[in-house]
Amino acid sequence: MEIEEGMEVATFAGGCFWCTEAVFLELNGVKKVVSGYIGGDTINPTYAAICNGDTGHTEAIQITFNPNKITFGELLEIFFATHDPTTLNRQGNDVGTQYRSEIFYNNENQKDLAEAYIALMTRENTFGEPIVTVVSPATLFYEAEDYHQNYYNQNKLQGYCSYVITPKVEKLKKIFKDKLND
Repeated sequence: MEIEEGMEVATFAGGCFWCTEAVFLELNGVKKVVSGYIGGDTINPTYAAICNGDTGHTEAIQITFNPNKITFGELLEIFFATHDPTTLNRQGNDVGTQYRSEIFYNNENQKDLAEAYIALMTRENTFGEPIVTVVSPATLFYEAEDYHQNYYNQNKLQGYCSYVITPKVEKLKKIFKDKLND
């Protein structure tokens, strides 16, 4: 993947990629969010293949962002505030390794920041439960099928979107209003 000069990439898995994509698309400084699959062994996995949890991939998003407008640290803060990093291989009713909480770092700085942030939240007992989020080197990211891209914004009235994603987006707008697109 070619990255535009001055931009960086963050790769997060925090459950259903429809949920995480919807949150990060709202942020000022985020140029693009792509839903896809990472962390497994199958070449060119499909949604149907990863849904059974046998490929080793997780649903994830790849965020292209301008670090002069929003930092990787700020993205981490929003990532942890908008999913449950204490449930192993689960987000709400979505269960399986494909819904794990994982940060795939693209450079050593991202690794250090992610590990330090998790250590801080652990010391402060932020969630009242142990954080199970794994920090791993980024591997090959496979873009999900077209119908998964920008899913929430195209399907807001669908039941899952209304009941699961809309509350996450509303939480983002309430807590991080200073980070939202104009």
